[in-house]
Amino acid sequence: MNQVNIEQVVEFLKSLQDQICNALEAADGSGKFIEDKWQRAEGGGGRTRVLTNGTVIEQGGVNFSTVSGDKLPPSATAHRPELAGRTWQACGVSLVIHPKNPHIPTSHANVRFFIAEKEGEAPVWWFGGGFDLTPFYPIEEDVIHWHQTAADLCQPFGDNVYADHKKWCDEYFYLKHRDETRGVGGLFFDDLNEWDFDTCFNYIKAVGQGYIDAYVPIINKRKDTPYTEQQRQFQLYRRGRYVEFNLVFDRGTLFGLQSGGRTESILMSMPPLARWEYNFQPASGSPEELLYSHYLQPQDWLK
Repeated sequence: MNQVNIEQVVEFLKSLQDQICNALEAADGSGKFIEDKWQRAEGGGGRTRVLTNGTVIEQGGVNFSTVSGDKLPPSATAHRPELAGRTWQACGVSLVIHPKNPHIPTSHANVRFFIAEKEGEAPVWWFGGGFDLTPFYPIEEDVIHWHQTAADLCQPFGDNVYADHKKWCDEYFYLKHRDETRGVGGLFFDDLNEWDFDTCFNYIKAVGQGYIDAYVPIINKRKDTPYTEQQRQFQLYRRGRYVEFNLVFDRGTLFGLQSGGRTESILMSMPPLARWEYNFQPASGSPEELLYSHYLQPQDWLK
């Protein structure tokens, strides 16, 4: 195993935050990310960057954080009891982009590293992350492009990596109480340490760059597509699913809140506007029905 080097990971994550913000600002055309630096009393801090009311992006946040502590929260030790009693450090970049135009999907990505240490014992470490796409009026070529980019970045790391991490994504971003996926998926992985440190680190570098390669072309293709008020209202309705997932199921949200993280930064993933409607049923044969019947069903998009 290569030497674990968290300082190297932290420097990469800071540069990735810069790179993603620059790419999104260029795609938006007018919006600028405002940075809010913060410190955490228990250890660590971060840089929260938020863009609001851009030409394309209604609200988006790109967070970098590195936090540490002497005792892990219950969300971490519940499925890894061997971590109890260890000091820990976690760092990552996490982002969610909510465009104005319903024809541009919402997107989410994150890459992260975790290490827990105890004197006299080998450190426990892993990487995690991925990216996923949540369209409202999906276009199949965009979905295929998203998944092809994911498959291409995975290929150097093994023939089964894309299939395994796509399946994990489909299963993780699933709203059990709605019996539907959050979107069309992408990649998700956690507890990644079966490769040596350098290989795992190179994989999250590829995922970070892959998000830019996958998402920015979709923005550029769809940002001038006209939309109706009815389509806007459906977008706001579907954003409600995003809120439900993040507050009910997302492990990152739970970890952040339970570990005393900065609430404003943790919840920057929420959309600026969302709505709920009792017992909504899409009209038969409508584009909204197609979203439910086709795009929210896990499938092989590259067949």
